Amino acid sequence: MMVIEPVTNEFLISEVIDLAEAIWPEVYIPLIGRPQVDYMLRKFQSRPAVREQIREGYLYFLLRSNDKPAGYFAVLPGKDGELLLSKIYLKPEARRRKFGKTIMDFSEKIARDRGLRRITLTVNKNNTNAIRAYRKMGFEILEPLIREIGEGFVMDDYRMEKDLR
Repeated sequence: MMVIEPVTNEFLISEVIDLAEAIWPEVYIPLIGRPQVDYMLRKFQSRPAVREQIREGYLYFLLRSNDKPAGYFAVLPGKDGELLLSKIYLKPEARRRKFGKTIMDFSEKIARDRGLRRITLTVNKNNTNAIRAYRKMGFEILEPLIREIGEGFVMDDYRMEKDLR
């Protein structure tokens, strides 16, 4: 059984951080290397960073499968009629089990309930599996996006969008 649970307290934030520390190295070290992964975990997925994102309006959710953490995702509603799908990470054993589709359906419901017209996200240009999955779910590449994130690191992504109209 799969359950989506809002992240509403410190214990659940700890579960998100544990998942990030387990999933990010496996996904990103082959794409961007360990130094950048370690930096990004500190900058974007540390306890203070997640707390601050929640204060800024990000909605974090845990995905549980058979009462065990299977992944997490975060969205930011509102900017210019769009829902930003900020994060979506699944443990390896949770992939290819339609959990990503469930997360996307849940995110679309949040967007529609708030009257938002599209969902946007960014994805590393070399993460071909994720790009393929997003395209399958109706996303299109809008533009390349290179952003400096500090300490000499950059995020070299595509910005993707799904129109909900």
